[in-house]
Amino acid sequence: MADPSHPRTIGRPALFALRAGVLIGLLAIWHLGGRFGFLDPFFFATPIDVIVRTVTDLGGPDIYRHLWVTTIETLLAFVIGTVGGIVIGFWLGLAPLASLVLDPYIKAANALPRVVLAPIFALWLGLGIWSKVALGVSLVFFIVFFNVYQGIKEVSPVVLANARMLGASRRQLMTSVYLPSALSWVFSSLHTAVGFALVGAVVGEYLGSAAGLGYRIHQAEGVFDTVGVFSGMLILTLFVIAVDAIVSLIEARFQVWRPAAGSRADAA
Repeated sequence: MADPSHPRTIGRPALFALRAGVLIGLLAIWHLGGRFGFLDPFFFATPIDVIVRTVTDLGGPDIYRHLWVTTIETLLAFVIGTVGGIVIGFWLGLAPLASLVLDPYIKAANALPRVVLAPIFALWLGLGIWSKVALGVSLVFFIVFFNVYQGIKEVSPVVLANARMLGASRRQLMTSVYLPSALSWVFSSLHTAVGFALVGAVVGEYLGSAAGLGYRIHQAEGVFDTVGVFSGMLILTLFVIAVDAIVSLIEARFQVWRPAAGSRADAA
């Protein structure tokens, strides 16, 4: 008998209603906190003011110029960091000696605080988009790399032995064994990488830029426009949700071979 409390027994309308309820509850707490003096509107704004400002901004042309700049920086950082992470992850996953030699250097590079690198990238690449892209790449690369590397290492030795016994070539091993094994790790990292690519772009814009959502938030902060800061954060959130939805669609397209979690549980 199905457990009514199990998440898989909840329909989409009910799930949507629960999620909307959580959002409405948080907005209500925020609004009531300002209304009764628990939250100072000067520092926390009010949800109504933020929503009105966001709708007003989205109705004008200026915000889209900033959004376009941030979008280009985010996509470039995401694509370059992802491709680099996949390629280097596969290489080191299949080259044990190179992995042992480079392991301490990769860990040391990953341990560097990325915010410290932002001024260096600005010095090397200027205040254009490429310094923001470089900062985003430094965040995305290691997320994807470590997931791909782990995915390669998680390949079952029994599956590899059976494939080799059946005469699989190195190319066939790559496309039929290693790639499917690493694919789920890759896509799980991409959801996180999208956010970090945006973080790199926005932080770079915040530290030095003439356009972009980070620059716009920095401008609002400089004149103590709390509503503008929260409005910029809301637009950033909507942007991340939209990009993450696109990644989910791509993931569903490339992982049609995977059995659904529910079917695996039923089979067990």
